Amino acid sequence: MRPDLEVVSTLVPPGARVLDLGCGHGELLAYLAKTHDCTGTGVDTDPESLIAAIRRGVSVIDLDIDSQLDEFADGSYDIVVLSQTLQATRMPEQIMEQIRRIAGLGVVSVPNFAHWRNRVSLACTGRMPVSRALPHRWQDTPNIHLSSLSDLEQLFAEQSFTIKQRITLDPEGRAAKGIARGGRANLLAAGAAYLVASA
Repeated sequence: MRPDLEVVSTLVPPGARVLDLGCGHGELLAYLAKTHDCTGTGVDTDPESLIAAIRRGVSVIDLDIDSQLDEFADGSYDIVVLSQTLQATRMPEQIMEQIRRIAGLGVVSVPNFAHWRNRVSLACTGRMPVSRALPHRWQDTPNIHLSSLSDLEQLFAEQSFTIKQRITLDPEGRAAKGIARGGRANLLAAGAAYLVASA
């Protein structure tokens, strides 16, 4: 399992009903079912990912996250997970509204485009950075919205979400030590995972 998914799993309460948006191969849901006694549903549109998730025994649905989340009833899950997904959606504000409606509690993990290595790479080469945390070239990336951790935290505040916990990530996606507080995270963290709750 990806290291960042291990971090995300620590933010999911035991026994929760989980909706995993952009679930990929279903690794997180399978792990949560085994270790946290969770139940849940994955959402993705990639056929290979859907087949891989089904083979893992994960319940998955082929839906467009940007336009079809109204298929889920109000309060139908305990928590919604968007692991490396929010920045790849067309309308992040609308996705946050759907989290509020479907569960009121969410885990959101994102890459930090303001990480110091990205800043140096852009300044020195004049080209969009490619790194372990951002492995795609600009024309191949699934990321639509490039944001810093400060940008994301401002979005949470504007959408009346409270940050219950933030875990900063290193370039490999593991929990980063010593940079969880203050504005240094926006410079030093390669990404972060947030547990947020609607106010």
